[in-house]
Order: sequence, then structure tokens, then C-alpha cells
Amino acid sequence: MSTPGRTRRVPIWDNARAACILLVVLGHAIQRLTYDSDIAQSIYYLIYAFHMPAFALISGYFSRSDPPSRRRMVRILTDIVLPYVIFDGLWTLAKLVVEGRIDPNLTQPSWTLWFLLALAIFRLVLPYLALLRMPLLWTLVVSISVGYLPNVDSTLSLSRTLGLLPFFTLGWWLHQHGFLDRHRLLERRRTSLRLAAGAALVAAGVCAWLFVDDLRTMGLGRWLFYEEDYADLGGTQWWAGGIRLLLMAAALVLSVAFFVLMPRREYRWTAIGRATMYVYLLHSFALYPLRESGILRGLDPTWLWLPLVAVLSVAITAALASTPVRRIFRPLVEPRPGWLFADPGLVGSEGSRRDPTGSRRPQTATTAGS
Repeated sequence: MSTPGRTRRVPIWDNARAACILLVVLGHAIQRLTYDSDIAQSIYYLIYAFHMPAFALISGYFSRSDPPSRRRMVRILTDIVLPYVIFDGLWTLAKLVVEGRIDPNLTQPSWTLWFLLALAIFRLVLPYLALLRMPLLWTLVVSISVGYLPNVDSTLSLSRTLGLLPFFTLGWWLHQHGFLDRHRLLERRRTSLRLAAGAALVAAGVCAWLFVDDLRTMGLGRWLFYEEDYADLGGTQWWAGGIRLLLMAAALVLSVAFFVLMPRREYRWTAIGRATMYVYLLHSFALYPLRESGILRGLDPTWLWLPLVAVLSVAITAALASTPVRRIFRPLVEPRPGWLFADPGLVGSEGSRRDPTGSRRPQTATTAGS
């Protein structure tokens, strides 16, 4: 029974976030294998086709569109902006030690840090989007249109942020209109629906495998990053935005299939979904030596090494979400510098910590077992 006045965790969201963060680690881990292996390249395409849109959907679902209170404004700074500054500084030092070069630039996110900036911008613009009629349509127009503008680039992660904005807005819209609760989509799923979801993901994987050479030629991986304008991607035609629209439709279908397959009950691994910020911010440091040393290049046979890299990804994900790691790195991942603010009481206490990608629903809901 839930305690009155308190929110209750709904396991499906922690399960989904745990699965998403594992896909993030796996995608980064196998990236070097894609140079020598078609199967690794196919899996890479499948992962990148939907995993960050799915993360944006979850983040939007747990975001509020009402004017932010002072405490919520502080949370954006302490939960998103400060970790971004801290870890960008750590990456600057790492590059100085390993590569002998230093180029500090907070406007150009280092490797995985772009999503933190995207989250901050998402949260800041959502109250304004909520004032519009048909906000989903407007964000879709923005996402497609920015690809025609060469001056919208990776600076402050703006190209990716605007590219993924429709998914974040859709997540918010689904919660705002009670869509999932009204249709009882968080409860037990029909077997036919699960089969259809599995078939969709399998079909996407098979297509990625069968047409891997064609997809590599068109530079699909770069299209899935939402980072470059269409001209740089080779889409100089006026209808190039249609390619992004098709990729977004595919991302939505695959994300829905992914959520349908998520277990509704809590498991031991569900706890990983409550520590995704730790995994997200720390895994790149764990993978950096492997990626840069060349160990992951030219591994043969693929049928042996690819599963081993997958197992390594699972181990890294579980380790970085563990209690000892969270205890050690909490000051970096979840800084609470009361001295920075005019009112230190707005920073919050130890018990008020919460992953900024969202892990609770604003009201209690009833869920059935998987």
C-alpha cells in the first residue's frame, strides 16, 4: 500500500531506463567493432535508431510544464548544469593526460555530455511549448526545419536538442493527457501485442543486416545522431527533411515496441534504472581506454568477441549503478553546493535526490504484473 501524499515508483519506468542505459553503453562499446564487422554495424544501427528517442520520451513523461518554482530552477542547475561543467572539466583533464592536448570549451559537449545540455534546454522550453496549440506539431516542424540550417550545429548541443525535441514533448503530452492510464497501457499486455512488438524489433534488425552496405553508404549512422545539417549528410535535395521524418517515425515505432516489451514488475536489475545518471556520466571513462587503445579493432571471429563485448557492457552498467560507486561519485554526479546559492535551503537534502531523467510519476498508479 502506498503512503498517502507520497509518490510510488512504477517499475516499468525504472526497467525501461535500465534497458536504455544498457543500450547506451553497448552502443558505445561496439562502435569500434563496426569498422570490421557487418553484424556489429547492424546492431549499432538498430540501437541508435531508437534508444535516445526513447530516453527523451521517458524524460518528457516525467517533466512538468507549469512555471518552475525556485526549487525546480535550482534543481536544473544542481542536477544537470553542474554535473555537465564538472564532467566536461574531467574530460578536458583526461584528454590532456592521455592525448597531450587541451581545448576546454563548454559550448562543445565532450562525447556523451550532450544529453545533459539537451535535458536542460528541454526543461526550460517546455512551459512555453505548453502554451501553444498543437505543441507536438510545432516541435516536429522545428526538428525537421533545423536540418536545413547550417548554422544550427553541435554548439551547446542545439542541433541534437532540437532534433529530439518532438520525442521529449510527446512524452510530456502522453502524461499531460493521461493517455497511458486511460488506455491502461501500463498494465498487463496482450500476448498478441508483445509478439507484434518483438516482430517489429526483429524486422528492424534483419533489415539493418540485409541492407547494411547500403545503409553504410548513405551514412545512416550520422543521420541518426541528429547533429549535422542535411547538406553535410549528402541530402541536398529540398525533400531531405523527409528522410529525418521517416527516421523519426521508425524511432517512434521501435520505441513503442521497446516499451511494450518492458517487464511491468520489479526485478533485482530494476535498481539500475534509478542510477542512470551514474552510468551515463561514468561509462565513457570506463570505455575510453578500450576505444582509444585499438583493442576493439580487428577482433576475429566476431561471433566470439561481440558477445564478450556485450557481456562487458552489462558488467560495466551494473558496476557503475552499484551502491559503492554511487557513494564514491555522488559529489560529482549529484552535487549539492549550498554555498553557491543565495538561499542554501533550496538545494535540497540527501533524501530529495532524484535522477533528472525522471523515475517517479506525479501521482500514484496501479500496475499489474508482467
